[in-house]
Amino acid sequence: MNRIIFKDDTVLKIRIERVVKNVATYIILCITTLVNKEIIGIWIGNNETSKYWLSLLNEIKNRGVEDVLIFAIDANYIYPKVEIQR
Repeated sequence: MNRIIFKDDTVLKIRIERVVKNVATYIILCITTLVNKEIIGIWIGNNETSKYWLSLLNEIKNRGVEDVLIFAIDANYIYPKVEIQR
């Protein structure tokens, strides 16, 4: 099954132990060729880095996400045959 994968992040202000902190939230959404949508994952990190995104792409690959048709992302090193839409 071919998939279109969107990944993005957003920074949220979250109160942690009475202190408001900026926290990066990473979201990966999948749309299949059967037009089904699913959130593959939501992760919380300190800030957006390419190294962190690489670890998330490795994680979803290890969880069995293969046969990706298009990625709507900044860069891709895990799925070399996939078309990138920026």
